Amino acid sequence: MSKHGRILVAMSGGVDSSVASVMLHEEGYEVIGLTMKTWDYASSGTSSKETGCCSLDSINDARALAVSYGFPHYILDIRNEFGDFVIDNFVDEYLAGRTPNPCVLCNTHIKWEALLKRADKLNCEFIATGHYANIRLQDNGRYVISKGKDENKDQSYVLWGVSQKNLARTRFPLGSFTKAEIRQMALDMGQTELAKKSESYEICFVPDNDYRSFLRHRVEDLDQKVSGGDFVLTDGTVVGKHQGYPFYTIGQRKGLGIALGQPMFVTQILPESNTVVLGTQDELQKETALVRGLNLIKYEHINTPIEAVTKIRYKDAGTTSTIVQEEGLMKIDFHHAVAGIAPGQSAVFYEGSDLLGGGFLI
Repeated sequence: MSKHGRILVAMSGGVDSSVASVMLHEEGYEVIGLTMKTWDYASSGTSSKETGCCSLDSINDARALAVSYGFPHYILDIRNEFGDFVIDNFVDEYLAGRTPNPCVLCNTHIKWEALLKRADKLNCEFIATGHYANIRLQDNGRYVISKGKDENKDQSYVLWGVSQKNLARTRFPLGSFTKAEIRQMALDMGQTELAKKSESYEICFVPDNDYRSFLRHRVEDLDQKVSGGDFVLTDGTVVGKHQGYPFYTIGQRKGLGIALGQPMFVTQILPESNTVVLGTQDELQKETALVRGLNLIKYEHINTPIEAVTKIRYKDAGTTSTIVQEEGLMKIDFHHAVAGIAPGQSAVFYEGSDLLGGGFLI
């Protein structure tokens, strides 16, 4: 009988999840490793070498580590579920003129559900991942996610969608460590190659980080359908032609292929008319936003205005704001204007280091 119970650990083959599995093993958990196959590069139409969490090398690395420490390892093929939900949504969002957040959707609807379903079959009480975040049970009975110790690696932003039911069975072993400390642990374990492994910041199913080529591969005759639309200014003045509205994102400045004598940014995307609106830096600034698809973490409701720090993208430093729920939406009043509010991206709210919750920008 293990000291702490049986735990299913999501192992990508990278240094973070590998060290997390060993930490739990040494703490006395009965560890079972699981690597999820979410994608194969042949499906993306790319010639890039397969890398990252879905590659054969990464799967083999995860299995080799599990064998060396004497705990079981399984591979779970979730390509169908992943493709049907995450990738279809990714394409649909761009075609709707929005900027998707695939990692949030994957965590919320695919990875956690797949992990817990397999955990139940293997009689595991808990699941664990290598995310840099913390979790605790507070007095009001809610499980709260808070930022990891390493501010540069904190991943709480992509975890806002995980339900209370699923958080109750989740462990984040790396939350109180820095990336440098985790790499040193790998070295101390004798895992030199693992400690040196680089990490990818690409979307796992867009291996060359070129989402435009990915869209072209997924949507038949996309260029013919969307090319030749108008670039317009805020007042409606037509100033040029673009390559197709799905190939632009809010806040984009580079790659517009148009010179207007001053820096111009994408401020709005109108798919119905295949129009891309350009504006100045000032016109990109917004002081309010609305958020749909809410999932609250720390409190069950936020029905009276409270002060929070709101992040509108993963690497955003965050902006002090006042937030309140109104008719199923979260209304955000930023205390100073922010640039580049992109519909479809996540807005995530913090109270100190604690994650209040999040949703999708409208």
